[in-house]
Amino acid sequence: MTPLQFEHLYANGWAELESLLESIRGGRHRKENAVAGERVAELYRRACEHLALARARAYPAYLVERLERMTSDAHQLIYQRGELGVARLRRLLAREFPAAVRTHHVYVWVAAMVLMLPTLILGVLVYRRPELVLSMVDASSVAEFESMYANDTESIGRTRSADTDWAMFGHYIQHNISVAFQCFAGGLLGGIGSLFYLAYNGAFIGAIAGYVTERGLGTTFYSFVATHSAFELTAAVLSGAAGMRIGHALLAPGRYTRVQALVTAARESIVIIYGATIMLVLAAGVEAFWSSAGSVPHWVKYTAAAISWAAVISYLSLQGRSES
Repeated sequence: MTPLQFEHLYANGWAELESLLESIRGGRHRKENAVAGERVAELYRRACEHLALARARAYPAYLVERLERMTSDAHQLIYQRGELGVARLRRLLAREFPAAVRTHHVYVWVAAMVLMLPTLILGVLVYRRPELVLSMVDASSVAEFESMYANDTESIGRTRSADTDWAMFGHYIQHNISVAFQCFAGGLLGGIGSLFYLAYNGAFIGAIAGYVTERGLGTTFYSFVATHSAFELTAAVLSGAAGMRIGHALLAPGRYTRVQALVTAARESIVIIYGATIMLVLAAGVEAFWSSAGSVPHWVKYTAAAISWAAVISYLSLQGRSES
C-alpha cells in the first residue's frame, strides 16, 4: 500500500478524531461529551495502530507527524480527564494490554525463545549430570529445594523463612516483581540486559527442574509449577519483550533522536508492563494458595494448569481483536 492509498483509506477517521478533539477542547457539545469520549477513545486506538504502521513502513514525515500529533493530543485529553479506577483498569485489560502484546509480537517471540531455550538445555544437562546444578545455586539451596518439593511435604514450595501462605504470597510478589523489573530495565543497556536476565532465569529454572526430576521429585514439582507458570512465565517474557523494545529504540532510533525514540518506546511498552504486573500478582496468589496445597490431587492441578495456559494464550491472541 502506497502512502497516498494509506492516507486516503483512513483520512475520514483521522479527520473525525481531529474534529472531536477540537470540539471537546473548545467546550462545545458538553451534553454529548460522554458519547464523544467513547468515540475519541476508539479512534485514538485506531490512530495508534496507524501510527505504528506508518513508522514501520517508513511513510513520509508529514504523515507520521500528523498521526503523532493527533495521538498525542488524544492521549493528553483522555488521561487529563482522569479515567482511573475500575473503568481505566477495564479498558486496559479488555483492549490495550492484549493489543499491545500483539503489536509487539516479534519481541514477545524472541523473549520467549531466549527464556525457554536455556530452560530446556539446562534441564536436560542437569538431569543427566545432577552435580551441574551447583553451577547455578549453592549446596544449601539445593537441599532446600529438595525439602520444598519432597513427596510428603504438607505445603509444597514453602521456604524455611515463611510460616504461612500469606507470608509466601508476599515473598512471591517481591520475587516476581524483581525478576520482571530486571528483564524490563535491562532494556536500557541496548536490550542486552533484558536478554541476559531472560536467559539467566531460564537457565535457573531448567537447572532446578532437571535436578528435582532426577531426584524423583518431578511429580510434586511439576504439579506445583504448572498452574501459576501460565501467568508468571508469560509475564516474565512480556517484561523482557518490553525491555527489548526500549533497547531497540536506543540502538536504532531511525529518523528520530534517541530521546524521541525512547519516549515513544516507553509509551508503547508501559501498557505491557501494567498488564504483566497484574499477571505477576495473580501468579503470586495462585502459587501461594493453590499450587502449594499438598492435599489437592495432581491431576486436578494439571487440569487447572491446562485451563490457565489456554486462557492466557486465548486472551493475548484474541481479546479485543474484534473491536480493533
